[in-house]
Amino acid sequence: MRRRRWLRGFASLLALVFAAAVAAADDATLKAGVFDPPRVAPDFSLAGSDGAELTLGRYRGKVVVLAFGFTSCADVCPVTLGTLASAKKQLGAEWGGLQVVYVTVDPERDDAERMRTYLASFDPTFVGGTGTPEQLAAVRKEYGIIAEKVKAASGYSVAHSSYTYLIDRAGRLRALMPYGHPADDYVHDLRILLKN
Repeated sequence: MRRRRWLRGFASLLALVFAAAVAAADDATLKAGVFDPPRVAPDFSLAGSDGAELTLGRYRGKVVVLAFGFTSCADVCPVTLGTLASAKKQLGAEWGGLQVVYVTVDPERDDAERMRTYLASFDPTFVGGTGTPEQLAAVRKEYGIIAEKVKAASGYSVAHSSYTYLIDRAGRLRALMPYGHPADDYVHDLRILLKN
């Protein structure tokens, strides 16, 4: 009787250990698509919406979320930036180790001041980057971002790639988050990258 109770207790303990190990393994897996192996994120030099030169090197030691879009975007961009603002709220004090960088795909309309005002409506710590059409085309090429003008009622819009890059503290590309993931997925992945 006592031996049976001991075996049941031992089996329960093993089940708990196994469940914890599975949960830990699941927690350590990024929800975004992973760069394997990670590679150095191409740096750039653009005009920052905060009035300073914007480079990725500025944020070495922080985890960077790099997104591309434009201030006249009616749907995808506000959703992405709103999701990132929500993730920031969920992370609370942990956010100190992170930075959102938002590079425009519409240099004709998006100067540094316009980007600052636009990004501040989501979160004042988000930093935008702009420059000449040639500078921005070079950055898009490095990151495989497609951007194409399309006619719209307001004159034109810009169809563009809508995923975001997650860059670790060492400046390496670690993951690519497709459009539409909820704030919880960002929080999950950013917490993993903040631990490294």
